[in-house]
Amino acid sequence: MRTFALLAAVLLAAATLPAATTTKTDPTQAEIDKIVTTFAENEAAFARARENYTYRQSAKIQEMDEGGNPAGKWEVASDIVFSPEGKRTERVVRAPMATLQRIQMSPEDEQDLRNVLPFVLTSKDINNYHVRYLGRQQVDEVPCYVFAVKPKSMEPGKRYFQGEIWVDDRDLMIVKTYGRSTGILKKGTDQQFAKFETYREQIDGKYWFPIYTVANSVLHFQTGDVPIRQTVKYQDYKQFKSQSNITFGGEVTTPPEKPSTPPEKK
Repeated sequence: MRTFALLAAVLLAAATLPAATTTKTDPTQAEIDKIVTTFAENEAAFARARENYTYRQSAKIQEMDEGGNPAGKWEVASDIVFSPEGKRTERVVRAPMATLQRIQMSPEDEQDLRNVLPFVLTSKDINNYHVRYLGRQQVDEVPCYVFAVKPKSMEPGKRYFQGEIWVDDRDLMIVKTYGRSTGILKKGTDQQFAKFETYREQIDGKYWFPIYTVANSVLHFQTGDVPIRQTVKYQDYKQFKSQSNITFGGEVTTPPEKPSTPPEKK
């Protein structure tokens, strides 16, 4: 976003990392390398599978006044479809007139909304990122490996994710991301990209799909601070012509010794 610009993601208020789990030992470096390779392969398989799903994406961004009350607003609901070649198409189904006064959506914000908030780290992209193991933590009842990721280098026109990812230690897929979008900006532009938090849930008992992104923070522009709130919901996943809706809070089938429950929305 720029001044008179908005960020496609921002920090969830009071967001903190869950307490570390101490009941399991950390993997060796060789095991960590294998985990990274495997979850990137699984993410690649998920990215291919997602091309066979349609879903509805509902995004809302609100400016807040000095008293913390909602002021201007931007929102849009779109049906997302993919061609057999994997080309994404959006069909807008609802887009009220924006009433934002102090900020506006930038092209970078729109890219982030499409590609960075629902971050997928595939085997094709993994070599473009530094990936550092942080330890074991739980997302609700889901035991996870936690990694810090940041781009090794950036190209003009491309957007990247920087932050932490939580990888389910059973399925070896990303179940949560927490961080911010980044990229090379044109000189002289005043854009601020704060942190966001995205949760995934298992669909069809296999892949973990983004279901909810939330952000709540203050953007510090040269012209002044602008508090904002943002939510993005990804709903009604359907595979081909058969419906496969998300069940929020549903249970995930796991071996008895490893119960796994999708993370709850905050």
